[in-house]
Amino acid sequence: MVTGAARADAAVILIDASEGVQEQSRRHGYLLRLIGLRSALVVVNKMDLVGYSRDVFERVGAEYREFLASIGLEASEILPISARHGDNVASRGDALSWYTGSTVLEAFEAIPDRESVVGEALRLPIQDVYRFDHRRILAGRVESGTVTVGDQVLFLPSGRTSVIRSIERWNAPVVSRVSGGEPVGITLADQLFVERGSVACHVPSAPTLTTEFTARIFWLGRTPLTTGRRYKLKLVTQETECEIKSIEEVVDASTVQIIPGATSVCTNDAAKVVIHTRRPVAADLFERIPATGRLVLVDGFDVAGGGIIVSVPDHTAVAIDASANLTQVVRGERHFRHGHRGAVIWLTGLPGSGKATLARILERRLFERGTQVFVLGENLRSGLSADLGVSAADRTELIRRVAEVARLFAEAGVVCITTFTSRRRDDRQRAREIVQAAGEGAPFCEVYLETPLPDATIAYEPPAQPDLSIDVVQQPVEESADRVLERILSTIR
Repeated sequence: MVTGAARADAAVILIDASEGVQEQSRRHGYLLRLIGLRSALVVVNKMDLVGYSRDVFERVGAEYREFLASIGLEASEILPISARHGDNVASRGDALSWYTGSTVLEAFEAIPDRESVVGEALRLPIQDVYRFDHRRILAGRVESGTVTVGDQVLFLPSGRTSVIRSIERWNAPVVSRVSGGEPVGITLADQLFVERGSVACHVPSAPTLTTEFTARIFWLGRTPLTTGRRYKLKLVTQETECEIKSIEEVVDASTVQIIPGATSVCTNDAAKVVIHTRRPVAADLFERIPATGRLVLVDGFDVAGGGIIVSVPDHTAVAIDASANLTQVVRGERHFRHGHRGAVIWLTGLPGSGKATLARILERRLFERGTQVFVLGENLRSGLSADLGVSAADRTELIRRVAEVARLFAEAGVVCITTFTSRRRDDRQRAREIVQAAGEGAPFCEVYLETPLPDATIAYEPPAQPDLSIDVVQQPVEESADRVLERILSTIR
């Protein structure tokens, strides 16, 4: 339901005439409000169970209209039906002779077309990439704006730019321009490595590229939504892991009252939350461009929530890829040549936990498999970072430099293994964001080598949710290497 509602332009709410307005009816209305709809068609069904009573219909309709108005929604029309007997569905029928309004079919036909999105900024999320003869066709739907042959477009989150060479459509006349709402395929003047989840836009009106934003959501998951837990975020064709950084307020959707002191969001409740993503996403305020302002949250394998973006950072972070002007060899070509993607294996753990030993074993095994691999450790500390000391600020700067160098290795198609303690969670999270800032996303695998803390004075913050955790006391180093190898090979091939 959430997935469909998140893409809807209109909605129909069904109410059982014999039961009247129930808690679920209110929640459905609030859900529509949270996904950005401003009006709904209300259908009062099972009129046969109340003897087709006009009084019952008017009472139910008035009560629900008042509720919708209280949450900022409008009932475009309220009409009675008996679906079982077909009364007022396609034709009025004798039982509802007192009713002079629309049938369901007429009400559907009267729903206005989607408001024009042609004049909005271009948003073309890429759904898939197809190869035909020598062409590489990027397929998607123009969610808003207009795209024309010859336009320079920016792809986010990668920051790469190119020019539209042609517009491709299946079994249709050749055109040089398409607008919002139309499915389309495009080819580019440059052979960029663009993949599903990229968003094409024009540079002057680009969306915000961010890893954090505020959203109003409606939660339907079986398990309460909590801070710190990982979920999957879907935003048009973009998908990435995320977590709830903070819960600012929780609303009981049936009463529309704020729940004081709530620290989690229970099933059927709504909330205003701050969401942090592991990879940058291209996002807009819902009120500006609805298509890239609606989101879905997945818990495990279940679609568990949805909502709209109500606040993004003030700046528009458009990271145009400077390397595009430095090289004619794109990442996809390196992937094809090496037979694998670049990646970063970030080993972390207390001093003496065996990071360097594990790194050497991994390097040898990957190398023998034909994988391009390199280890960053003391070789970087004694050279590029020779000017740094052991203060907290210097350690943070060291980790930043390690992450930047590791990112360059990964962009070159190399699996880079780092062996730094990286004591602070914030430093490791920043390293992940640096490595994945290019958006096309070099895999980043944080591996925690878990050992007992020998001295309580040692300042080390263990990862809360590492990609892989290894008990080096219980597990031999060779078996540890097997686990890391299995994990990284599944992501780079």
